[in-house]
Amino acid sequence: MEKDIESYLENLLPASSGAADVLEKYAEINHVPIINRSSMHMINLILKMKQPEKILEVGTAIGYSALRMLEGASKANIVTIEKDANRYQEAITNIKEQKRDNQIEVILGDAAEVMQELAEKKLQYDVIFIDAAKGQYQVYFDLADKMLMPGGVLITDNVLFRGMVFSNEEVPKKYKTLVRKLRSYNEMLVNHPDYHTSIIPMDDGVSISYKK
Repeated sequence: MEKDIESYLENLLPASSGAADVLEKYAEINHVPIINRSSMHMINLILKMKQPEKILEVGTAIGYSALRMLEGASKANIVTIEKDANRYQEAITNIKEQKRDNQIEVILGDAAEVMQELAEKKLQYDVIFIDAAKGQYQVYFDLADKMLMPGGVLITDNVLFRGMVFSNEEVPKKYKTLVRKLRSYNEMLVNHPDYHTSIIPMDDGVSISYKK
């Protein structure tokens, strides 16, 4: 049933074209994890309503989501962090090819370390999108909370991790620690006194958190 719903929603969306289509096909062929189209569509709807000026993305990969976010927030400036040197270079190339390097700054480095440096500079963002190492989500949140403006939006991808986070079935041993951390993260978000949070059971799960 869940897969049928996902396929139905995916098919409702207009086909990707141009750079988005090229990057989606590249990611599929080369097994690069990028956000699903339906989740990206929802995020861009939020961005169109919010119209942020400054966005922080944790997890660049090949630059797909950063480029796509400019569809929803065309005037925004985006800072995005990538740990993998090869993907960092790919992202730089893809962003330059789309002539968006004047709006998107890609930083190479460990996400937590870079976020700490940005927080120490007292930088503030309207929207923060977390899509990196899932086992570190709590660490990223603690740093993001310092930089997210009141009234800002925190978006976290993959919070339901293949359905294991909410499933009653036994979790494979290699994923037990990760699933435990994600469950704790979700509970923290939903009950945090400074945030209103909704978890959307779309694709691999997306949480939307509004900072009071």
